[in-house]
Amino acid sequence: MKITAAFDPVTRIEGHLNITIDIDTVNGVRQVVDAKAVGGLFRGFEKILIGRDPRDAQHITERICGVCPVAHGMAAVKNLDAAFEVTIPDNALIMRNLVNGSNFVESHILHFFLLSAPDFVEGPAMPPWQADWEVDRRFSKAENDLLMSHYVQALTIRRKADQMTAIFGGKVPHPPAYIAGGFTCTPRQERIDLFNDFLDELIPFIQNVYIPDVELLSAKYPDYFSFGRGCGNLMAFGVFDLDTAGSSRLLARGHIENGSRSVQALDVNQITEHVTHSWFQDGPALNPASGVSIPQNPKDGAYSWLKSPRYNNLPYEVGPLARMWVNGDYQKGISTMDRHLSRAYECLKIAEAMRTWVNNLNPAGAVYNQPTVPQTATAYGLTEAPRGALGHWLEISARKLSRYQVISPTTWNCAPRDDAGQLGPIEQALLGTPVENPDKPIEVMRIIHSFDPCLDCATHLIQPGKGAKIIRMGVC
Repeated sequence: MKITAAFDPVTRIEGHLNITIDIDTVNGVRQVVDAKAVGGLFRGFEKILIGRDPRDAQHITERICGVCPVAHGMAAVKNLDAAFEVTIPDNALIMRNLVNGSNFVESHILHFFLLSAPDFVEGPAMPPWQADWEVDRRFSKAENDLLMSHYVQALTIRRKADQMTAIFGGKVPHPPAYIAGGFTCTPRQERIDLFNDFLDELIPFIQNVYIPDVELLSAKYPDYFSFGRGCGNLMAFGVFDLDTAGSSRLLARGHIENGSRSVQALDVNQITEHVTHSWFQDGPALNPASGVSIPQNPKDGAYSWLKSPRYNNLPYEVGPLARMWVNGDYQKGISTMDRHLSRAYECLKIAEAMRTWVNNLNPAGAVYNQPTVPQTATAYGLTEAPRGALGHWLEISARKLSRYQVISPTTWNCAPRDDAGQLGPIEQALLGTPVENPDKPIEVMRIIHSFDPCLDCATHLIQPGKGAKIIRMGVC
């Protein structure tokens, strides 16, 4: 008998996401046979920006999200640098990377210990874990107790990573230091020393706690190397420029199709956004350079406030696994567990790189080259947020923003069906997942959390369940 269940909302993520699944028995195995990812947010930031001074863009777009505001600030200023045709000083490049890298480290630690590990670890019989399910738990009591102690330790460590972000960024969230032409902070020696002090704590934690815990998880749950593959296409925009020309990056730009080891160059012109199943006014699939965002709700056949980004008309997964695969650092597989492992290894790679970068700062060097706002311009800024590829596109007319489009990582991963009916990456990743107990489909939640969805903060609309079986998962 087919069962429809809905995680409404999906908890332990940022924003409002509803995953609806159909479960049926196929060849004697109860499994997911259909899935819909429903973004319950209307993001109006692209409308807010129209008519404003272009130099407002980084401050406004950082407010898209309180979890990954740094990446939006980075995408916005790269966008503006290109539009203004300004080259930033080396110090500005380094400090942009340090603030962004600190946010990556904080976000990765947050994701594993506080958002994903509770899917596998049994919490204590006290709030907020009292709603915990009795499901597939494989750790011994000693292992479980150790992981719970690391959960508590991670609360302090991620706070210190946030403090590290604020050293050069000014504050967390929404650091104001990102500006077109450079950075507002100066790299005083005491700031360099304090940043190094934090790295002295963070790097050992990643090496001795975070990575071993993820590797222990992968050893206990090896079947999750077979669950959650999805579309098999991976894309990275690249991040952490190593020179002011943007010709070299710590993590490279490119894409792969269907799990290939061959990385192909990225053509930004091949990116389009489909809206057939989105609550936006119908029209052809457009590149974001000419895209529009005109909401339309209700709309027949639509079920999400997210558009459906596609590259060469194919769905693509973005995130740490895509970055590490494109960079050649991790190409073992595409699955739930591969996402966790690649994220942990990337966390160490970034933290160790920051040690080199901070010591390359010149306290006497320039941090800013003043740009001139052009009369007209078009540009784009590509970078990576902790959760994947992030792009901002703009158009300037009469020295004001006349168009602004954003494609965030979760728009790629949680996209609904496109014009051709192709499911989005998370929707595809859930298909075929065996479900032991339809009343407690923990297998589905584990796959969803491996993508680390982050639906941006904005005005939102939530529709009633319409008779679907609603499964609400608590903080546990």
